[in-house]
Amino acid sequence: MLSKTIQEAINGQIKVEADSSQIYLAMASWAEVQGFEGISAFMYKQSDEERMHMLKLVKYANQRGGEAKIPNVIEPVLDCSSFKALFTQLYEHEVMVSASINELVHISLGEKDYATHNFLQWYVSEQIEEEATARTILDKINLIGDDKGGLYLFDNDMKNFSGANKNEVQ
Repeated sequence: MLSKTIQEAINGQIKVEADSSQIYLAMASWAEVQGFEGISAFMYKQSDEERMHMLKLVKYANQRGGEAKIPNVIEPVLDCSSFKALFTQLYEHEVMVSASINELVHISLGEKDYATHNFLQWYVSEQIEEEATARTILDKINLIGDDKGGLYLFDNDMKNFSGANKNEVQ
């Protein structure tokens, strides 16, 4: 049985994951409208992945005797002034999600809820990967600079971006 504190914390993380899905979805739509097929495909896939993260938390809370709350989601506000600005915003968002997961882990330890602590380890590992992916992509964009040819090649590389090992951005 989940404590009230853990249930509230998990419901908070459910909102974070739902909002993350919306942010990726907004980025996907923007990239698609701009004609960047690879970037939009990557963002759509990430949006689905964030929704899966949310659903995992929903099921966990309900299976442990809690009650998951399905939140309203934010309307993302994106800085689309440049790809660097967009991906910087994405990286900063992933850092915030990591901090949120870490706080949830901290709460689970404080509540001596070791089952939840164990469950959350998957999220800790996932966030290491998410931050590394965002940082790698941002590094690539920094290398490209304002080179249109480089951006075209980057978009093509994003089409082949491996979901199995996201750190293999070409």
